Amino acid sequence: MLSTDTDILATAEAWRESGRGVALATVIETWGSAPRPVGSHLIIDQEGNFLGSVSGGCVEGAVIAEAADVIEDGKPRVLEFGVADETAWRVGLSCGGRIRVLVEPVA
Repeated sequence: MLSTDTDILATAEAWRESGRGVALATVIETWGSAPRPVGSHLIIDQEGNFLGSVSGGCVEGAVIAEAADVIEDGKPRVLEFGVADETAWRVGLSCGGRIRVLVEPVA
């Protein structure tokens, strides 16, 4: 069962308050068939722990890797994955749609 947005955001706050570096990934756009709706969240800490989902598992690895850079440099990024994109096949997005994910540091 997926955690609720409230659980995910409360956990992000708790991780941050405990001194961890944290990034929040949010689905900001979808086209066609997408595994998770706009507004879906994934939080990632500096150790690679995570909670939530932005893609039902098919691009989480790439988002988690990018989140490490966001935590380190503090600069948000917008990632795009789609079936026509070579990157999407590499990370496993074969559902036929596209998603855009905002990854930002939690302050």
